[in-house]
Amino acid sequence: LLRPMIAPPKFKTVVVSVDAGSHVGTLRLNRPSKSNAIDGDMWAEIPKAVQWLDDQAEVRVVVVAGAGKNFCAGIDVSSPESLTSQLGQATAVKCPGRKAEALFRHIRGLQDSFTAFERCRKPVMCAVQGACFGGGVDMAVACDIRYCSADAGFCVKEVDLAITADIGTLQRLPTLVGHGVATEMALTARVVGAEEARAIGLVTEVAPNAAALEALAGERARSLAAKSPLAAQGTKQAMLHARDHSVREGLEFVAMMNSARLTSEDLGEAMAAKFAGRAPTFSRL
Repeated sequence: LLRPMIAPPKFKTVVVSVDAGSHVGTLRLNRPSKSNAIDGDMWAEIPKAVQWLDDQAEVRVVVVAGAGKNFCAGIDVSSPESLTSQLGQATAVKCPGRKAEALFRHIRGLQDSFTAFERCRKPVMCAVQGACFGGGVDMAVACDIRYCSADAGFCVKEVDLAITADIGTLQRLPTLVGHGVATEMALTARVVGAEEARAIGLVTEVAPNAAALEALAGERARSLAAKSPLAAQGTKQAMLHARDHSVREGLEFVAMMNSARLTSEDLGEAMAAKFAGRAPTFSRL
């Protein structure tokens, strides 16, 4: 018998939902009046929402989306106080060394908020409409797959705020679009449109509008969720490992992983379904 799924937790800045029938979970940024700009609450709530989705056995794929016209306008700079807080400068500490240590820990905490997408065992798809600026790019490139609508625009905006991007774009973007293109995007802070984003490999598909993007991401997520969850999760782990290691190390990693996973029931079910001409049915993890 399937265990009844716990009701999704409530958050201030994001909405979490699960379609148990398709095994797809959704994390939707929910500050549409602010173009889903990232405030202190969102930094804290995103990793909690991702962890909750990761813990649900019924969820096999996660889709990250944004409410309203824009996916994410970056960090909330609507007031000097908000910007100061975002940058970790709201501290009464006088000692320069201790202030630097506090800022280091603050930045590492923000980095962990988006690294949560990589740590999530389930594949994470990102659906981008409208503006995807600054922290929005940090978020998108931490996901496994990206789609966008025709009106999407991507901008590594930090240099225009006199900041060196430090939440993951400078580390992850070059592996997607190449070092030269990533460097040009980061130094010029120019807006890259949807078709250019597809051409350089930042996104894999472009939908004509936001509604079509929602349908596209949903279709791709349902298709992936119908596959073996062990195989999907193993593929994500192997791809992330390969990105950060040599070919030799990657081959050893996947050999060690498959030496255990090839004994799973999923392989037998996939073969049986193929020869029977039916869709396979996989158990939850």
